[in-house]
Amino acid sequence: MYRKMKFSESLKKNRDFLAVYRRGTSKANRYLVMYALENGLQKNRVGISCSKKVGNSVVRHTLTRRVREAYRLQEENFRRGYDFVFVVRAAASSCCQRDIEHSVHQLSRRLSVQEDSV
Repeated sequence: MYRKMKFSESLKKNRDFLAVYRRGTSKANRYLVMYALENGLQKNRVGISCSKKVGNSVVRHTLTRRVREAYRLQEENFRRGYDFVFVVRAAASSCCQRDIEHSVHQLSRRLSVQEDSV
């Protein structure tokens, strides 16, 4: 069963991605790079970028779904009012869902955007 994100929506426009890249802060680990930028809204917006270097379209789409699911499962722990962009790295193509979830958790703690890290 598909469950929608409660507190977030997708980041879709190129200018929004560029704003997060330029003005946001970022942290990286082996599988992901995470950018965060305050957006002044009462909700979060999430964007996921996965380049052709990562793999073919099936691999990229699978990884995008894994990152979105990892965020959704931890969504209630994130502070509200941020734009997040996750950039998937090539090493992620050989990892499991648990590794992606751990990466999202680790990067959100390092960026201090989790409620429990206040």
